[in-house]
Amino acid sequence: MAPLKGFTTMTKTATQTITIPAKSRQGTGTGSARAVRREGDIPGVLYGEGGGASRPIRISYRDIEKPYQTGRFTSTLFTLDLEGEKMRVIPREVQIDPVTERPIHADFQKLIAGARIRLFIPVHFNNHVDSPGLKRGGVLNIVRHEIEFSCMSEHIPQFIEADLTGMDIGDSLHISAIKLTEGLIPVIRNRDFTIATVAAPSAFADVEVKPTTAAEGEAPAAGAAPAAGGAAPAAAAGGKTPAAGAKGAPAKAAPAKAPAKGDKK
Repeated sequence: MAPLKGFTTMTKTATQTITIPAKSRQGTGTGSARAVRREGDIPGVLYGEGGGASRPIRISYRDIEKPYQTGRFTSTLFTLDLEGEKMRVIPREVQIDPVTERPIHADFQKLIAGARIRLFIPVHFNNHVDSPGLKRGGVLNIVRHEIEFSCMSEHIPQFIEADLTGMDIGDSLHISAIKLTEGLIPVIRNRDFTIATVAAPSAFADVEVKPTTAAEGEAPAAGAAPAAGGAAPAAAAGGKTPAAGAKGAPAKAAPAKAPAKGDKK
């Protein structure tokens, strides 16, 4: 279905950032990282230094615990205070302990003014009560909670807003229906991908897929097995009993064997 027209959609640019203190660390490798963790810090790497160089850093776990738990850590802009040197950064990769599910390593990308960067930006859906489809019991099916964009490092939006006003059951919201700020370009350019749809209520779906039963008294289809506890199949033409072993013959339908001559009655 074609995307809906007239949606009031927008992007919201970040106005303030969270500052994360950091320190330089000596050495790299597994041994150095373990030593940092034993002291209660998280080892990391800062990328984007001059000439493509990187710098090993360490961060206190408590300083990134709350930002990480938001679920948008890798799409949030931060200010990294590296021993007095402040810079704008964005998390690039976070390694998690499989048992405790706590971060054990974090990589950051230094943002240089004028450079473009690729990152996932969350989508916020507004005005659910103004959607006729949702009012009738429809379900908002979110296809993409986040969308990957290419944008300028100094104009990274916090999120994108989509207005659900007017969406009815069966309607779809595509990326072309969202008015993006200048310089914000979706990474997927070759198709108008779907962001969300309004699906029919589950009760309606159950009615549509429920198989219809045969009318009462209607004969079963050819080859169909008789229902459990139902009547035995009708006798063959001429009143003959089905041959023993024939398909469809009832298990106990064979006639009693006549006693042989000379047998005791």
